[in-house]
Amino acid sequence: MKAVRIHAYGGPEQLKYEAGVPEPQLTATSILIKSAAASVNPIDWKIRSGARQKDFPRAMPCILGRDVSGTVQAVGTGVHNFKVGDRVAAFTTATYAELVAVEAAIVTHLPGGLNLEEAAAVPLACLTGDQLVRVATKVRPGETILVSGAIGSVGRAALHTAKKLGAKVIAGVRAKQMAEAEALKAWSIVAIDDDHAIAQLGKLDAVADTVGHETAMKLLAKIRDGGSFGYASVLPEDAKAHYPGVEIKRVFAKADASKVREFADDVRDGKFTMPIGRRLPLSEAAEAHRLGEKGGIGKILLLPARD
Repeated sequence: MKAVRIHAYGGPEQLKYEAGVPEPQLTATSILIKSAAASVNPIDWKIRSGARQKDFPRAMPCILGRDVSGTVQAVGTGVHNFKVGDRVAAFTTATYAELVAVEAAIVTHLPGGLNLEEAAAVPLACLTGDQLVRVATKVRPGETILVSGAIGSVGRAALHTAKKLGAKVIAGVRAKQMAEAEALKAWSIVAIDDDHAIAQLGKLDAVADTVGHETAMKLLAKIRDGGSFGYASVLPEDAKAHYPGVEIKRVFAKADASKVREFADDVRDGKFTMPIGRRLPLSEAAEAHRLGEKGGIGKILLLPARD
């Protein structure tokens, strides 16, 4: 099959589009997905560069990618809830490829009416955002939570979950994004790159952070004692020492087929939007990484060549 692999850590040029890559092996409990699309996520270029070797070690050569949508091409002998031709999506690994083998337990059927390619944008970003709120902050109805980076893919998902839980949600965005953020229909909007605006915030029950670094520290200072801070970014090492009264929890997304389906249904029904910035051929994965690292264009999809 054709796939994009890296043979060493480094820049986007390490992404090699190759033919003759061995097809993934099907097990009794897995399914083989013929990819319609894979999406590009920040974790992809962090793994590619070697920046996240500690958290996500990889043997070389390796295929990157965590999201896939497509149709079932084959099923294992022990799989009975999927059949060839089913439209599916999954949060998995090695998705920059024409074929992806995935354990059936973490694959979701896609609803009719949802664009098959665009479904690839859902799994990782939506699971991360959802778990930032549900697992890390445990925000309750009526409580006030600020979602930083609310315009981004993970931030949008976190905001969507927090609203569904009945929280008062503040969308934290850059000052230049304030007008764009109106479409999120949050309880309020704040410019988190404006120290005066942050200073005017009242005490928060929780923060779901996708920005990290010094912005995260400024937001930590606004959380009440006993509140919570969930993050999927980078936090200064001394953060917990400075804020012992706040529960601080990092999130690494875990597969959840039912939650992927819930978000897919909401996208199909117009209740949730995940903007797609670019669609590129799988062969242009290096360019996709260059664009993604610059930021500001929405989700990027990689599309395998059509038969």
